Amino acid sequence: MMDNIIEVRGVKTSFEERIIHDTLTLSIPKGSIYGLLGPSGCGKTTLLREMVMLQEFSGGEIEILGHKLGKIEYKEAMELRQQWGVLFQSGALFSSLSLKDNIALPLVEYSDLSAAMINEIVKFKIGIVGLKQEDANLYPSQISGGMRKKAALARALAMDPKLLFLDEPTSGLDPISAREFDALILKLRSLLNLTIVMVSHDLQSVYDTLDKVAVIDNKKIIYEGDLKNILSVENKFIKTFFKGMGRI
Repeated sequence: MMDNIIEVRGVKTSFEERIIHDTLTLSIPKGSIYGLLGPSGCGKTTLLREMVMLQEFSGGEIEILGHKLGKIEYKEAMELRQQWGVLFQSGALFSSLSLKDNIALPLVEYSDLSAAMINEIVKFKIGIVGLKQEDANLYPSQISGGMRKKAALARALAMDPKLLFLDEPTSGLDPISAREFDALILKLRSLLNLTIVMVSHDLQSVYDTLDKVAVIDNKKIIYEGDLKNILSVENKFIKTFFKGMGRI
């Protein structure tokens, strides 16, 4: 039995009168690739943002790496943030910085490493995500969408995190680039012993990468588990999303 690296217990989220989550509970095992699925507007990315402390939840508790986010102090939160990396849907690279400087940024901000050491780490991270070393001096506007995602992934891995959060990592990519990105995620999980939490609408990516999923619909978790048993749930989103895929 794997330990759970993240526990979400009875989480409620509301924006004024509008309820987004009504007592969500889920467990993310260490070393897994875990997917958050559900129809548009169901609060998948909201839950991801709550996990990485970019948004507050209204009730319940989220525990990550043994830290309870609802009661966390500023210093503890800053230290915890250094133990995960986040890949935002757009990549969120700084357009005024080269790829090399984008990737180096967390190391410059949060570590006391020398410039030479940071340079070596950046070279390693560029290589590990499948970029070429000569790409390092390019700017985000000079590269393809797939390269931007890889550079953003390299930045997310800069601090050697235990946890990686991915928001729609294959969105905007052509089918070949999307499948390459899936293969990269699987390789990095094994190589770096990562736990990965991923929001996705990409059915192929869901099949190819995920060990376990939670489906959010109508403010609740309607299914949590592997893909084998998912069609046993009577739910319109599940039936539509997985329709015609004979691999379950």
